[in-house]
Amino acid sequence: MSPSLALVVYIAAGAGLFFLDRESCARPSKAVWLSVVWLWINGSRPPSAWLGMNIPKETPGQLPPTSLLDQSVAGCLIVFAAIVLIGRGRTVIAALKSSWPVALFFSYCLTSLAWSDFPGWGFKRWLRALGDLLMVLIIVTDAQPSAALRRLFSRVGFILLPASLLLIKYFPDMGRGFTPQGLAMNMGVTTNKNTLGVLVYVITLGTVWQVLSLWLDKNQPHRARRLLAQGTLLYLGISLVYTAHSATSTVATALGAALMLATVVPPTRRHPAAVHVFVFVILLGGGLITFVGGSGQIAQAMGRNSDFNGRTEVWDVVVPMVTNKLGGAGFETFWVGPRVLAVADVFHSFTNESHNGYIETYVNLGWIGISLIALILVRGYFWTAGAFRRDPALGALLVAFVVTAAIYNITEAGFRMLGPGWFFLLFSVVAARSVPGVQKDLGLPGDEPAPLPIATEQVGIAEYN
Repeated sequence: MSPSLALVVYIAAGAGLFFLDRESCARPSKAVWLSVVWLWINGSRPPSAWLGMNIPKETPGQLPPTSLLDQSVAGCLIVFAAIVLIGRGRTVIAALKSSWPVALFFSYCLTSLAWSDFPGWGFKRWLRALGDLLMVLIIVTDAQPSAALRRLFSRVGFILLPASLLLIKYFPDMGRGFTPQGLAMNMGVTTNKNTLGVLVYVITLGTVWQVLSLWLDKNQPHRARRLLAQGTLLYLGISLVYTAHSATSTVATALGAALMLATVVPPTRRHPAAVHVFVFVILLGGGLITFVGGSGQIAQAMGRNSDFNGRTEVWDVVVPMVTNKLGGAGFETFWVGPRVLAVADVFHSFTNESHNGYIETYVNLGWIGISLIALILVRGYFWTAGAFRRDPALGALLVAFVVTAAIYNITEAGFRMLGPGWFFLLFSVVAARSVPGVQKDLGLPGDEPAPLPIATEQVGIAEYN
């Protein structure tokens, strides 16, 4: 098949998926498109890259170059999102208060710029990072949030996943590339195989959630054709997980899907606390592998070296470079200036991340930042587990995102702005607090949030009780 014909087939197939997945009874806000476009951009490439504009390459020791077009597009999306959320004032305030660890983390990130060497650069990055939270709030505070979430997964998945396969197979100049070590890689609509991997991982988990909901709830409208559309998207996701060859994303996808599948078996539905058992087994297995020294063998089994393809060497170099161990270098400013040049001198190549979310947080935000990330993960896990008791369908997805985020960040820097993995971790923590009675179930009186509409919507969430 010629590339031109393949492009026509892609457009027709994409339109067909949208047609099959349409829901006449679900009417989420048009503002959902803001979150969709945000993920289209941050899950693939900047607008300037798609338009073929030449942006100067990043030079070690200097501030990274920026594109006026990219900044303008991001700024417009953030302003429009802020306008929408101002109109939902009380609901937005309730969501932020109830998910206070997230609000606390963003506040500390801004505060950390007080001791940064590059506060101006860091502040611009913080404003962009705030966009992630605004887009999450648009979905959570929608009048039909579960329908909005379904639309988000479908609109992003129907466009980016088939497009990735199209570029990899028929437009290799755009869909393929080379790693810094000179190895060939498939990157699809993104800029490298790891960003493709994380995109596929989050969309695939969202698709598993939709397929399970449709499969188990036979009363959902237009179930057959929607199941066909979501099943097709799931097939594309599984194909791309293999094609991307990103070991970390593959493991995260497999573990998240297995956890969600385990929650639909009858024993778990009768005893929701069993979800803790599944999570404990996953974490215990990873801990035992680490402590008995088997991480190297596991890494080799996943196609990685025993040092995780040089990641441990990077960790050994960057951690001692942190002079402010309590507060770090300041939000998103460690990999700016002379530190980047020093790392490049050691490895004789350019890098701008540590490939570990916890170390990345430490170098930028210090032990305080690590503590706040731990708070988000721990509180987020218990809140999502509590949400699972109230709404098994949504709760299973939220638990999967929190657990896989904790695992994913061992070998990839996923606690970073503008990444799909970070976006859905934030979403999971904020959305979990929208399910009423979570804190009561956990035995934590006095911390009960005001119920948000995501808990009361009747359209599209399967009832498993």
